Amino acid sequence: MLTIRKDFFLIFATYFEITMKEFSKEVYLKWYEEMTMWRRFEDKCRSLYLKQKIRGFLHLYNGQEAIPAGFTHAMDFSKDSMITAYRCHIHPMAMGVDPKRILAELCGKATGTSKGMGGSMHIFSKEHRFYGGHGIVGGQIPLGAGIAFADKYFDRKAVNICFMGDGAVRQGSFHETFNMAMNWKLPVVFVCENNGYAMGTSVKRTANHEDIYKLGLGYEMPCLPIDAMDPEKVAEAAYEAIERARRGEGPTFIEARTYRYRGHSMSDAEPYRTKEEVAQHKLEDPIEIVKHRILENNWASEQDLEAIDEKSRAFVEECVEFMENSPFPELSQVYDFVYSTPDYPFINKLENN
Repeated sequence: MLTIRKDFFLIFATYFEITMKEFSKEVYLKWYEEMTMWRRFEDKCRSLYLKQKIRGFLHLYNGQEAIPAGFTHAMDFSKDSMITAYRCHIHPMAMGVDPKRILAELCGKATGTSKGMGGSMHIFSKEHRFYGGHGIVGGQIPLGAGIAFADKYFDRKAVNICFMGDGAVRQGSFHETFNMAMNWKLPVVFVCENNGYAMGTSVKRTANHEDIYKLGLGYEMPCLPIDAMDPEKVAEAAYEAIERARRGEGPTFIEARTYRYRGHSMSDAEPYRTKEEVAQHKLEDPIEIVKHRILENNWASEQDLEAIDEKSRAFVEECVEFMENSPFPELSQVYDFVYSTPDYPFINKLENN
């Protein structure tokens, strides 16, 4: 089970005037509806991959749903933004992107978020301020700081949430970005989604320490670990970090301790962990945590939640139907979105031949 250093949270809290947001019946029912749909969406993606409807790489998010649920509860949707790496199907849904268009993108259809040209690792939505989806490990970290730099430069009072995996914190760009972000007091919240494994390499094998949040201490950046299987705890930490950044006091580094129930990707046979280990972590399933609190507070009955489950199942099937009825991009678009110059000589030469 996850353990959190309460003494460190108290030190962290001195940076803020702690004002916890209320977690109402409506919030919990919304979380349950969203998180069950997200889980079913990823399960459906697995099925579509096995049917070769989805090609290339596919990284599923099962088990980590409490993180986007908690963060989006604390964000200001009118101006805040988000960026992440390649396990990126659920984050944009949490930001408001239509899941139908996300599934269409996964299957390379023209109705996808990137017109079918990006695929699983490159979900993107300027409208909803979700800036990827990046296949390069750690490549999104300086980009998140760059978005925050623009927000500060134009005085937008906006905050960027920059997600990364535990493997990305060993990249040089991570440290360079932290140095600049603290030096310029950028409005960004860095979040390491520590699910225990960088592909198949456990965190304890990648460095001589396992407390990833402590990497922020070298830059005097406020930092803390959180139990990221609980959306309420995620939301509490996210709210304080976001408001700190919005006040112009600079970045925060949060280590979100979570666990993925599926392999790193669809090609992962998971020889590095046992079935017993996975089963133990499933005892703290974030969806079950939300469900338990709803029932405990009499906010809904078992029958009500079953109806939500059925609604989620039906909606995911609607996404599949939308994808199946969508066309593939025209072959003539193969060089679109590659070169900014429409009449690029190389393209003209190919067309003339």
